[in-house]
Amino acid sequence: MIRNRRELEDLERQVLAPFAVRAGDSRGRLHPEAESATRTAFGRDRDRVLHTTAFRRLEGKTQVFLSSTGDHYRNRLTHTLEVVQVARNIARALGVNEDLTETISLAHDLGHSPFGHTGEDVLERLMRARTDSGFEHNRQTYRVVTLLEKRYADFDGLNLSWETLEGLVKHEREVSPPEIALFEPDWRPSLEASIADTADSIAYSAHDLDDGIRSGLVQASDLEHVRLWRRLTAQLGLNPRQVSEFERRVLIREMLGEIINDVILMTAANLEGLKIRSLKDVRNADEPLVLQSENLNQERRELKAFLFENLYRHPQVIVQRQNVERILEALFTRFLEQPASLPESVQARFEQVGLERAVCDYLAGMTDNYAFTEHARLFYSARSPESLG
Repeated sequence: MIRNRRELEDLERQVLAPFAVRAGDSRGRLHPEAESATRTAFGRDRDRVLHTTAFRRLEGKTQVFLSSTGDHYRNRLTHTLEVVQVARNIARALGVNEDLTETISLAHDLGHSPFGHTGEDVLERLMRARTDSGFEHNRQTYRVVTLLEKRYADFDGLNLSWETLEGLVKHEREVSPPEIALFEPDWRPSLEASIADTADSIAYSAHDLDDGIRSGLVQASDLEHVRLWRRLTAQLGLNPRQVSEFERRVLIREMLGEIINDVILMTAANLEGLKIRSLKDVRNADEPLVLQSENLNQERRELKAFLFENLYRHPQVIVQRQNVERILEALFTRFLEQPASLPESVQARFEQVGLERAVCDYLAGMTDNYAFTEHARLFYSARSPESLG
């Protein structure tokens, strides 16, 4: 039996919670298109994200450790897939739209720069000094899916559905991007969008800890006074000061499972307590709806502070940061001074977006290795790439 789009939309109406977003009720796309015969609007969005150049480039972009550091550390792509896994589990348990949740999760880092948050910080500083707007990877993601990806003859970008774009623009944060004005700024994000946002935070805290221990920059003994670590090792009967590779994997798995279950239970209780019975109730809620228990929230904040001080600010990571800062700054300055050295496709955008923004878009789209290669080509063409040091 083949299920067509209409049948899939009917199935959503039957099985999803009353406060879920339904594909059959989508506001549609900016550029009208014929609907897919066998995919819902959000399933089609998901497939478009998966086939982008920006998505493939995530494999070569830093999470914490440079892609050249080792094959087993997470990169921006593996982080994204782990976010999807967490988000789908939460969405399924709460009865909201898994396709929309997955699509937002898959796309959430498409605009991330090379070299992780270091690259983002550098581009923000360089752009802020020269333009009225800086650089922020969530806003860049919106640029990628609405402007920079060139895959269709009739429009720029991917022409994603209104609900997917809204989910990429809205975050549970104090500062909202200007693009939010296009997406009912007084509305709270859909539960699907909030779940994707929460899954991002869950995934990177647990998996950055995993990579930090694997790398040796973080020792189990360093974590002895971190409550979440101490509690989980006690529950599992492990020595908090020394864990094997297998025990580390068990700990990270248990940590993720506990956090995910906590979010599911607390969010379900919150929805019930606030009498959220419809999507309209979600939109009009006065407070965040996706929650975790206060005790676990405090434990996660403590873990985040630990990672900030002991991993993200580790001397080896600082040296790495200083090197990539130098490379990005040099590339940015060279391209501004010699725009003819840019690819013709980038030069063609000068008139539309300005030289600085075109250069920023180009740099933001690079993988780590391509940035290194471009730097070597422009500054060390007569010497070997090893001279980058």
